[in-house]
Amino acid sequence: MTTACKWLDQLLLLSIIVFQAFHETCQARHRSGRKPDGDMTLWIDRQQIKMFSGVEMEIYAIDEGRVVPYLLDPEFENKLPIIPNEVSYVNFTWKSGVKKYYYDFFLLKSFDESILKTPSITIKKQGRVPKRQKEFSVLLPCSGNNSGVAQFGIGLMIETRKNKPLNGTPLQLSLRKECAVRGECVSRAHDHHFSASHTDKPNPGPCPDGYLGPPHCKKALCYPNCMNGGNCTAPGVCSCPAGFQGPYCEGGKRSFVLLNTQNYFLFTINNKY
Repeated sequence: MTTACKWLDQLLLLSIIVFQAFHETCQARHRSGRKPDGDMTLWIDRQQIKMFSGVEMEIYAIDEGRVVPYLLDPEFENKLPIIPNEVSYVNFTWKSGVKKYYYDFFLLKSFDESILKTPSITIKKQGRVPKRQKEFSVLLPCSGNNSGVAQFGIGLMIETRKNKPLNGTPLQLSLRKECAVRGECVSRAHDHHFSASHTDKPNPGPCPDGYLGPPHCKKALCYPNCMNGGNCTAPGVCSCPAGFQGPYCEGGKRSFVLLNTQNYFLFTINNKY
C-alpha cells in the first residue's frame, strides 16, 4: 500500500469519527429537549479538531449527562490516529450545568516513559466539575531522549453527589503519541516541505495553537500532512498544486457522497489519478 493510500485511509477514518460524533451529539440533544447547558458536558476544543480533521467543530465525550455512544465502541481506540509529535497537549472544556458532579482522573500513565513522560492535567486530579464552562488541558510531554510511538492511558470517573457513577463511566482510553528528539523532528519536518535552521535563535515562549517552532512559530501544522506537494498555509489548511484537491491534496478529481442512516455511514469515493 502506498503512502498516499495509507493517508487516505486515515483521513476517511477521521472523517467517519467526526461525522458520527456530530450525528450522535445532535441526536442526544434532540432527545433531551433541554438547553445544551442543562447537564454535565465535556468536549474537545474545536481548533484542535480542525487541525486533526480539517473540520472546525466540537467533539463531545459527554453530552447532556450521557457518554456519547462512539466512546463506548470497543474498536474506537483502534480507529484513532497517532497523536503527532507537534501536538503536546489536548484542550478540553466542561461544565456540570445545574447538577453537581465530582470527577476523578484515576489513570494518567505512560507505558513507555523512555519516550513519553507521565501525562498530566492542568487541574487537580480529583474535585468537583465546575458549574460554568471551564477549560483544562491534558499535557503529553515527550521525554526528549528517544524517538518513537508510546502508548498512554487516561481514566476518568464522573459521579453524582450521591456517589453514583455517571452512566458510561468510568471512561478508560489507551491512546498513542509520537515523540521525536529535536534533530529527528527537524529532519522529518524538512521532508514535508518545512524549513528549519539550527542557527536561528529559538522562540522563547510557547507557540500559538496550530503553529510550530523553533525558530519563530511561523510553521503552520496540518495533520495529516499535506500530500502531493501541497503546502500547509494555515492550521489545518492545505494549498494544493494544480491537478490535486481535497482537504490534504490527497488525490486528483474526487467526489465524496455521505449517506447517513441510523446505524452506519457509507462513503462512496470516485477517484481519478
